[in-house]
Amino acid sequence: MRADVLAGLLGAILVLPQGIAFATLAGLPPQYGLYSAVVPCIVAALAGSSRHVVSGPTNANSLALFAMLAPLAAVGSPAYIELALAVTVLVGVLQFATGALRLGAIANFISPTALLGFTAGASMLIAVHVLKDALGLALPPGSSAAGVLRAAFSQAPQPGALLVAAATLGVAAGLRRWRRGSPFMLIALGAGTLLAWGLERWAAAAWQVRLLGPLPSPLPPWHVPGVTLEQLLQLLGIAAALTVVALAQSIAIAKAVAARSLQRIDANREFLGQGLSNLIGGFFSCYVSCGSLNRSMPNLEAGARTRLAALLSALMLVPLVALTAPVLARIPYAAIAGLLVLVSWTLLDLPRWRRLGAASRQELCVALVTLAATLTLRLEIAVLIGSALSLGLYLHRTSRPAMRTMGFNRDRADAHRPFVVVAHTPGVLPECPQLKLLRMEGSVYFGATAHVADQLQALRDRPRPQKHLLVMAKSMNFVDVAGAELWRQELRARRAMGGDLYFHRPRPCVLDQWRRDGFLEELGEGHIFPDKRRAIANITQRLDSEACRNCTARVFRECPAQRGA
Repeated sequence: MRADVLAGLLGAILVLPQGIAFATLAGLPPQYGLYSAVVPCIVAALAGSSRHVVSGPTNANSLALFAMLAPLAAVGSPAYIELALAVTVLVGVLQFATGALRLGAIANFISPTALLGFTAGASMLIAVHVLKDALGLALPPGSSAAGVLRAAFSQAPQPGALLVAAATLGVAAGLRRWRRGSPFMLIALGAGTLLAWGLERWAAAAWQVRLLGPLPSPLPPWHVPGVTLEQLLQLLGIAAALTVVALAQSIAIAKAVAARSLQRIDANREFLGQGLSNLIGGFFSCYVSCGSLNRSMPNLEAGARTRLAALLSALMLVPLVALTAPVLARIPYAAIAGLLVLVSWTLLDLPRWRRLGAASRQELCVALVTLAATLTLRLEIAVLIGSALSLGLYLHRTSRPAMRTMGFNRDRADAHRPFVVVAHTPGVLPECPQLKLLRMEGSVYFGATAHVADQLQALRDRPRPQKHLLVMAKSMNFVDVAGAELWRQELRARRAMGGDLYFHRPRPCVLDQWRRDGFLEELGEGHIFPDKRRAIANITQRLDSEACRNCTARVFRECPAQRGA
């Protein structure tokens, strides 16, 4: 309870400047940002699956809403506000439908590698955007990350803002390292506020810092959006696009937070929670919300244990503004910026990047591309790019299943005679001139048939090919229609050259597909063997007896010269 209360208090304080800033980005009055930090946060905390994700207004949602509604009404006008609230309700309906239809499985295709790149890129964006307040830069609202960086290199920083941000960051980082269980973020925010008060009282004007100032009431009023049916139909396309933006952000942030908290996320429940938060929030003067990285990670870092922290951050916001308005008005933007710099550094997770680089260069490239896309494109597009690259990498790997030649050790004393991989085992017996033993490792589906067909064709094109082929199929996970057709062609080719095709221990799902496809009937039940002993004993009886008598390899105990041994 103590941890959740402290985390909730910090979340309520942090959302004050963010809510006001994001509402301005969306073209709405400042109080709508605070409204959106209350009702959606409560509903999503109660209905969602994550213990640490805090919902509310976000940078990406605000900019997307502004870009889509600005052509339809004057920004900030009553008509614009009505459209924004109506779109929020529609987004909630579409999000809820996504969860109700059990489409949350799409979240499984957001790979951990893509999430690592996304999280690192998002952390860099947080760090860049807070430079405005940490350095006291003069910038217009809604400036891009590139604009902030240009200003950081072209404008001289305000010494007071830089000092307050650095002091807040130093206190928070020090307490986090040496007093891990302490409410280090709240203590650091208090230290930064006291320092700003001291600078205002005793320092020169050049050292003054920008404060939050008076805040509007965050109590959200009930309001039914006033739009016509024609406008509602016009807003459906905008709502669909915003739904993709919000859901992609929410599930990516939920999975990123879950990766750090070791919690399992139910994507369908997460979609239902986000849908309800927007559906209900739209009738309480809230605009489109979703999981907020700027609030969720500080919530986790502050020690939140349950959903109660997010719930309290919303419930505390109303009395916090009402009862402590004079104190809250003294909080400097630079102190909040210092805390967010610490959060962004934590999100980078450099040890995990080192482990990924050592484990797989291909996965590292996927993470780096996702990071670059996060920095240069919209957040949801970056997640899609990273997931598409991960899926492409997976398809490339599975499209080239391993096909290993098998044989036996020279030690014939082992009654079980385990198969061994010829390429990896020194001192194996020579291959049988008539029977090829091949282990299939991987699924034979439409994407892999070209590779498998080329390998099988290469075996048949040898100067003295082995006419019979026994496939160890235990590791052949599944076969689709294209895979079944490939084996049918191989069977016919083997029989045309005077040999045959056999399978050792194929999986039940593979046999079911072959039965439905008719391949099993063409192959014959006698060509499927449950164990290698019966397979070898049966197949050797079908080999060319004249060739066996003249053979010197003597691979199998069933060979004519070995049967008396």
